[in-house]
Amino acid sequence: MSDKYSKRRLTGASITTVVSLSNNVKENIGFQVILNDNVKDVDVAKMQKTLDASEYVKSTEFITKEEAAARLQKDLGEDFIDFLGFNPLLSSINVHLKAEYANADSLTWIEKDILDTKLVKEVIYQKSLVSMINENVQKISFVILGFSSLLMIIALALINNTIRLSIYSKRFIIKTMQLVGATQGFIRTPFVLNGIKHGIYGAIIAILMLIGTLYFAQKQLPELAELQNPNMLATLFGIVIILGVIISWISTSLAVRKYLRLKSDELYF
Repeated sequence: MSDKYSKRRLTGASITTVVSLSNNVKENIGFQVILNDNVKDVDVAKMQKTLDASEYVKSTEFITKEEAAARLQKDLGEDFIDFLGFNPLLSSINVHLKAEYANADSLTWIEKDILDTKLVKEVIYQKSLVSMINENVQKISFVILGFSSLLMIIALALINNTIRLSIYSKRFIIKTMQLVGATQGFIRTPFVLNGIKHGIYGAIIAILMLIGTLYFAQKQLPELAELQNPNMLATLFGIVIILGVIISWISTSLAVRKYLRLKSDELYF
């Protein structure tokens, strides 16, 4: 029963991590609300406030036409306003969606809803890109879950076998303590505490390896920095430590209990 519970916890941790990563990617999907020229600041502020209060919006950012021109000039590397003689850009509101609304179907009705506002000239987003991101996120999620499940099984087997071998080498000590009158709880406690200690050490090593992997991955793909959520990483590290403790505790307890139940002559087999 305890092993099944640990497996469910590990699977839940993997799913939580994948869902968090998936949501992080989707919440980078958004669109631009291009405003009509000469709109009043008070009307823009009111509209932005309405968008922020909407159930589908995670965040918004108002970009004035001057800020838009400055950004475009930086991208182009030249002053196009001097060439044209005027600023053709319009003010806009950049909208980032909540993960559950970052799909083509939701964007269709969201676009229609926003276009009904008189202040809005048009809504710009790449429909094909949104569909592609959602499809790729789904594929990657399945791959990560499959890989995580495989690693989970391997990790459980290695931890369990290592602890059992360690307890096996001390089976005569356990039986001797039992024969001189030590209670099962007295015998089991030091083994369990030692197992928990090693579980914490193993979890810390796993966290350091994960941090190292993220660091080198970010060196190769700087874009990954945008997907890293400190709260998600903190939760993941906490789960790793908790699971390290739980798995070690359960495996040690079961292994010690096995040798406490064996008869003296059965210790040689």
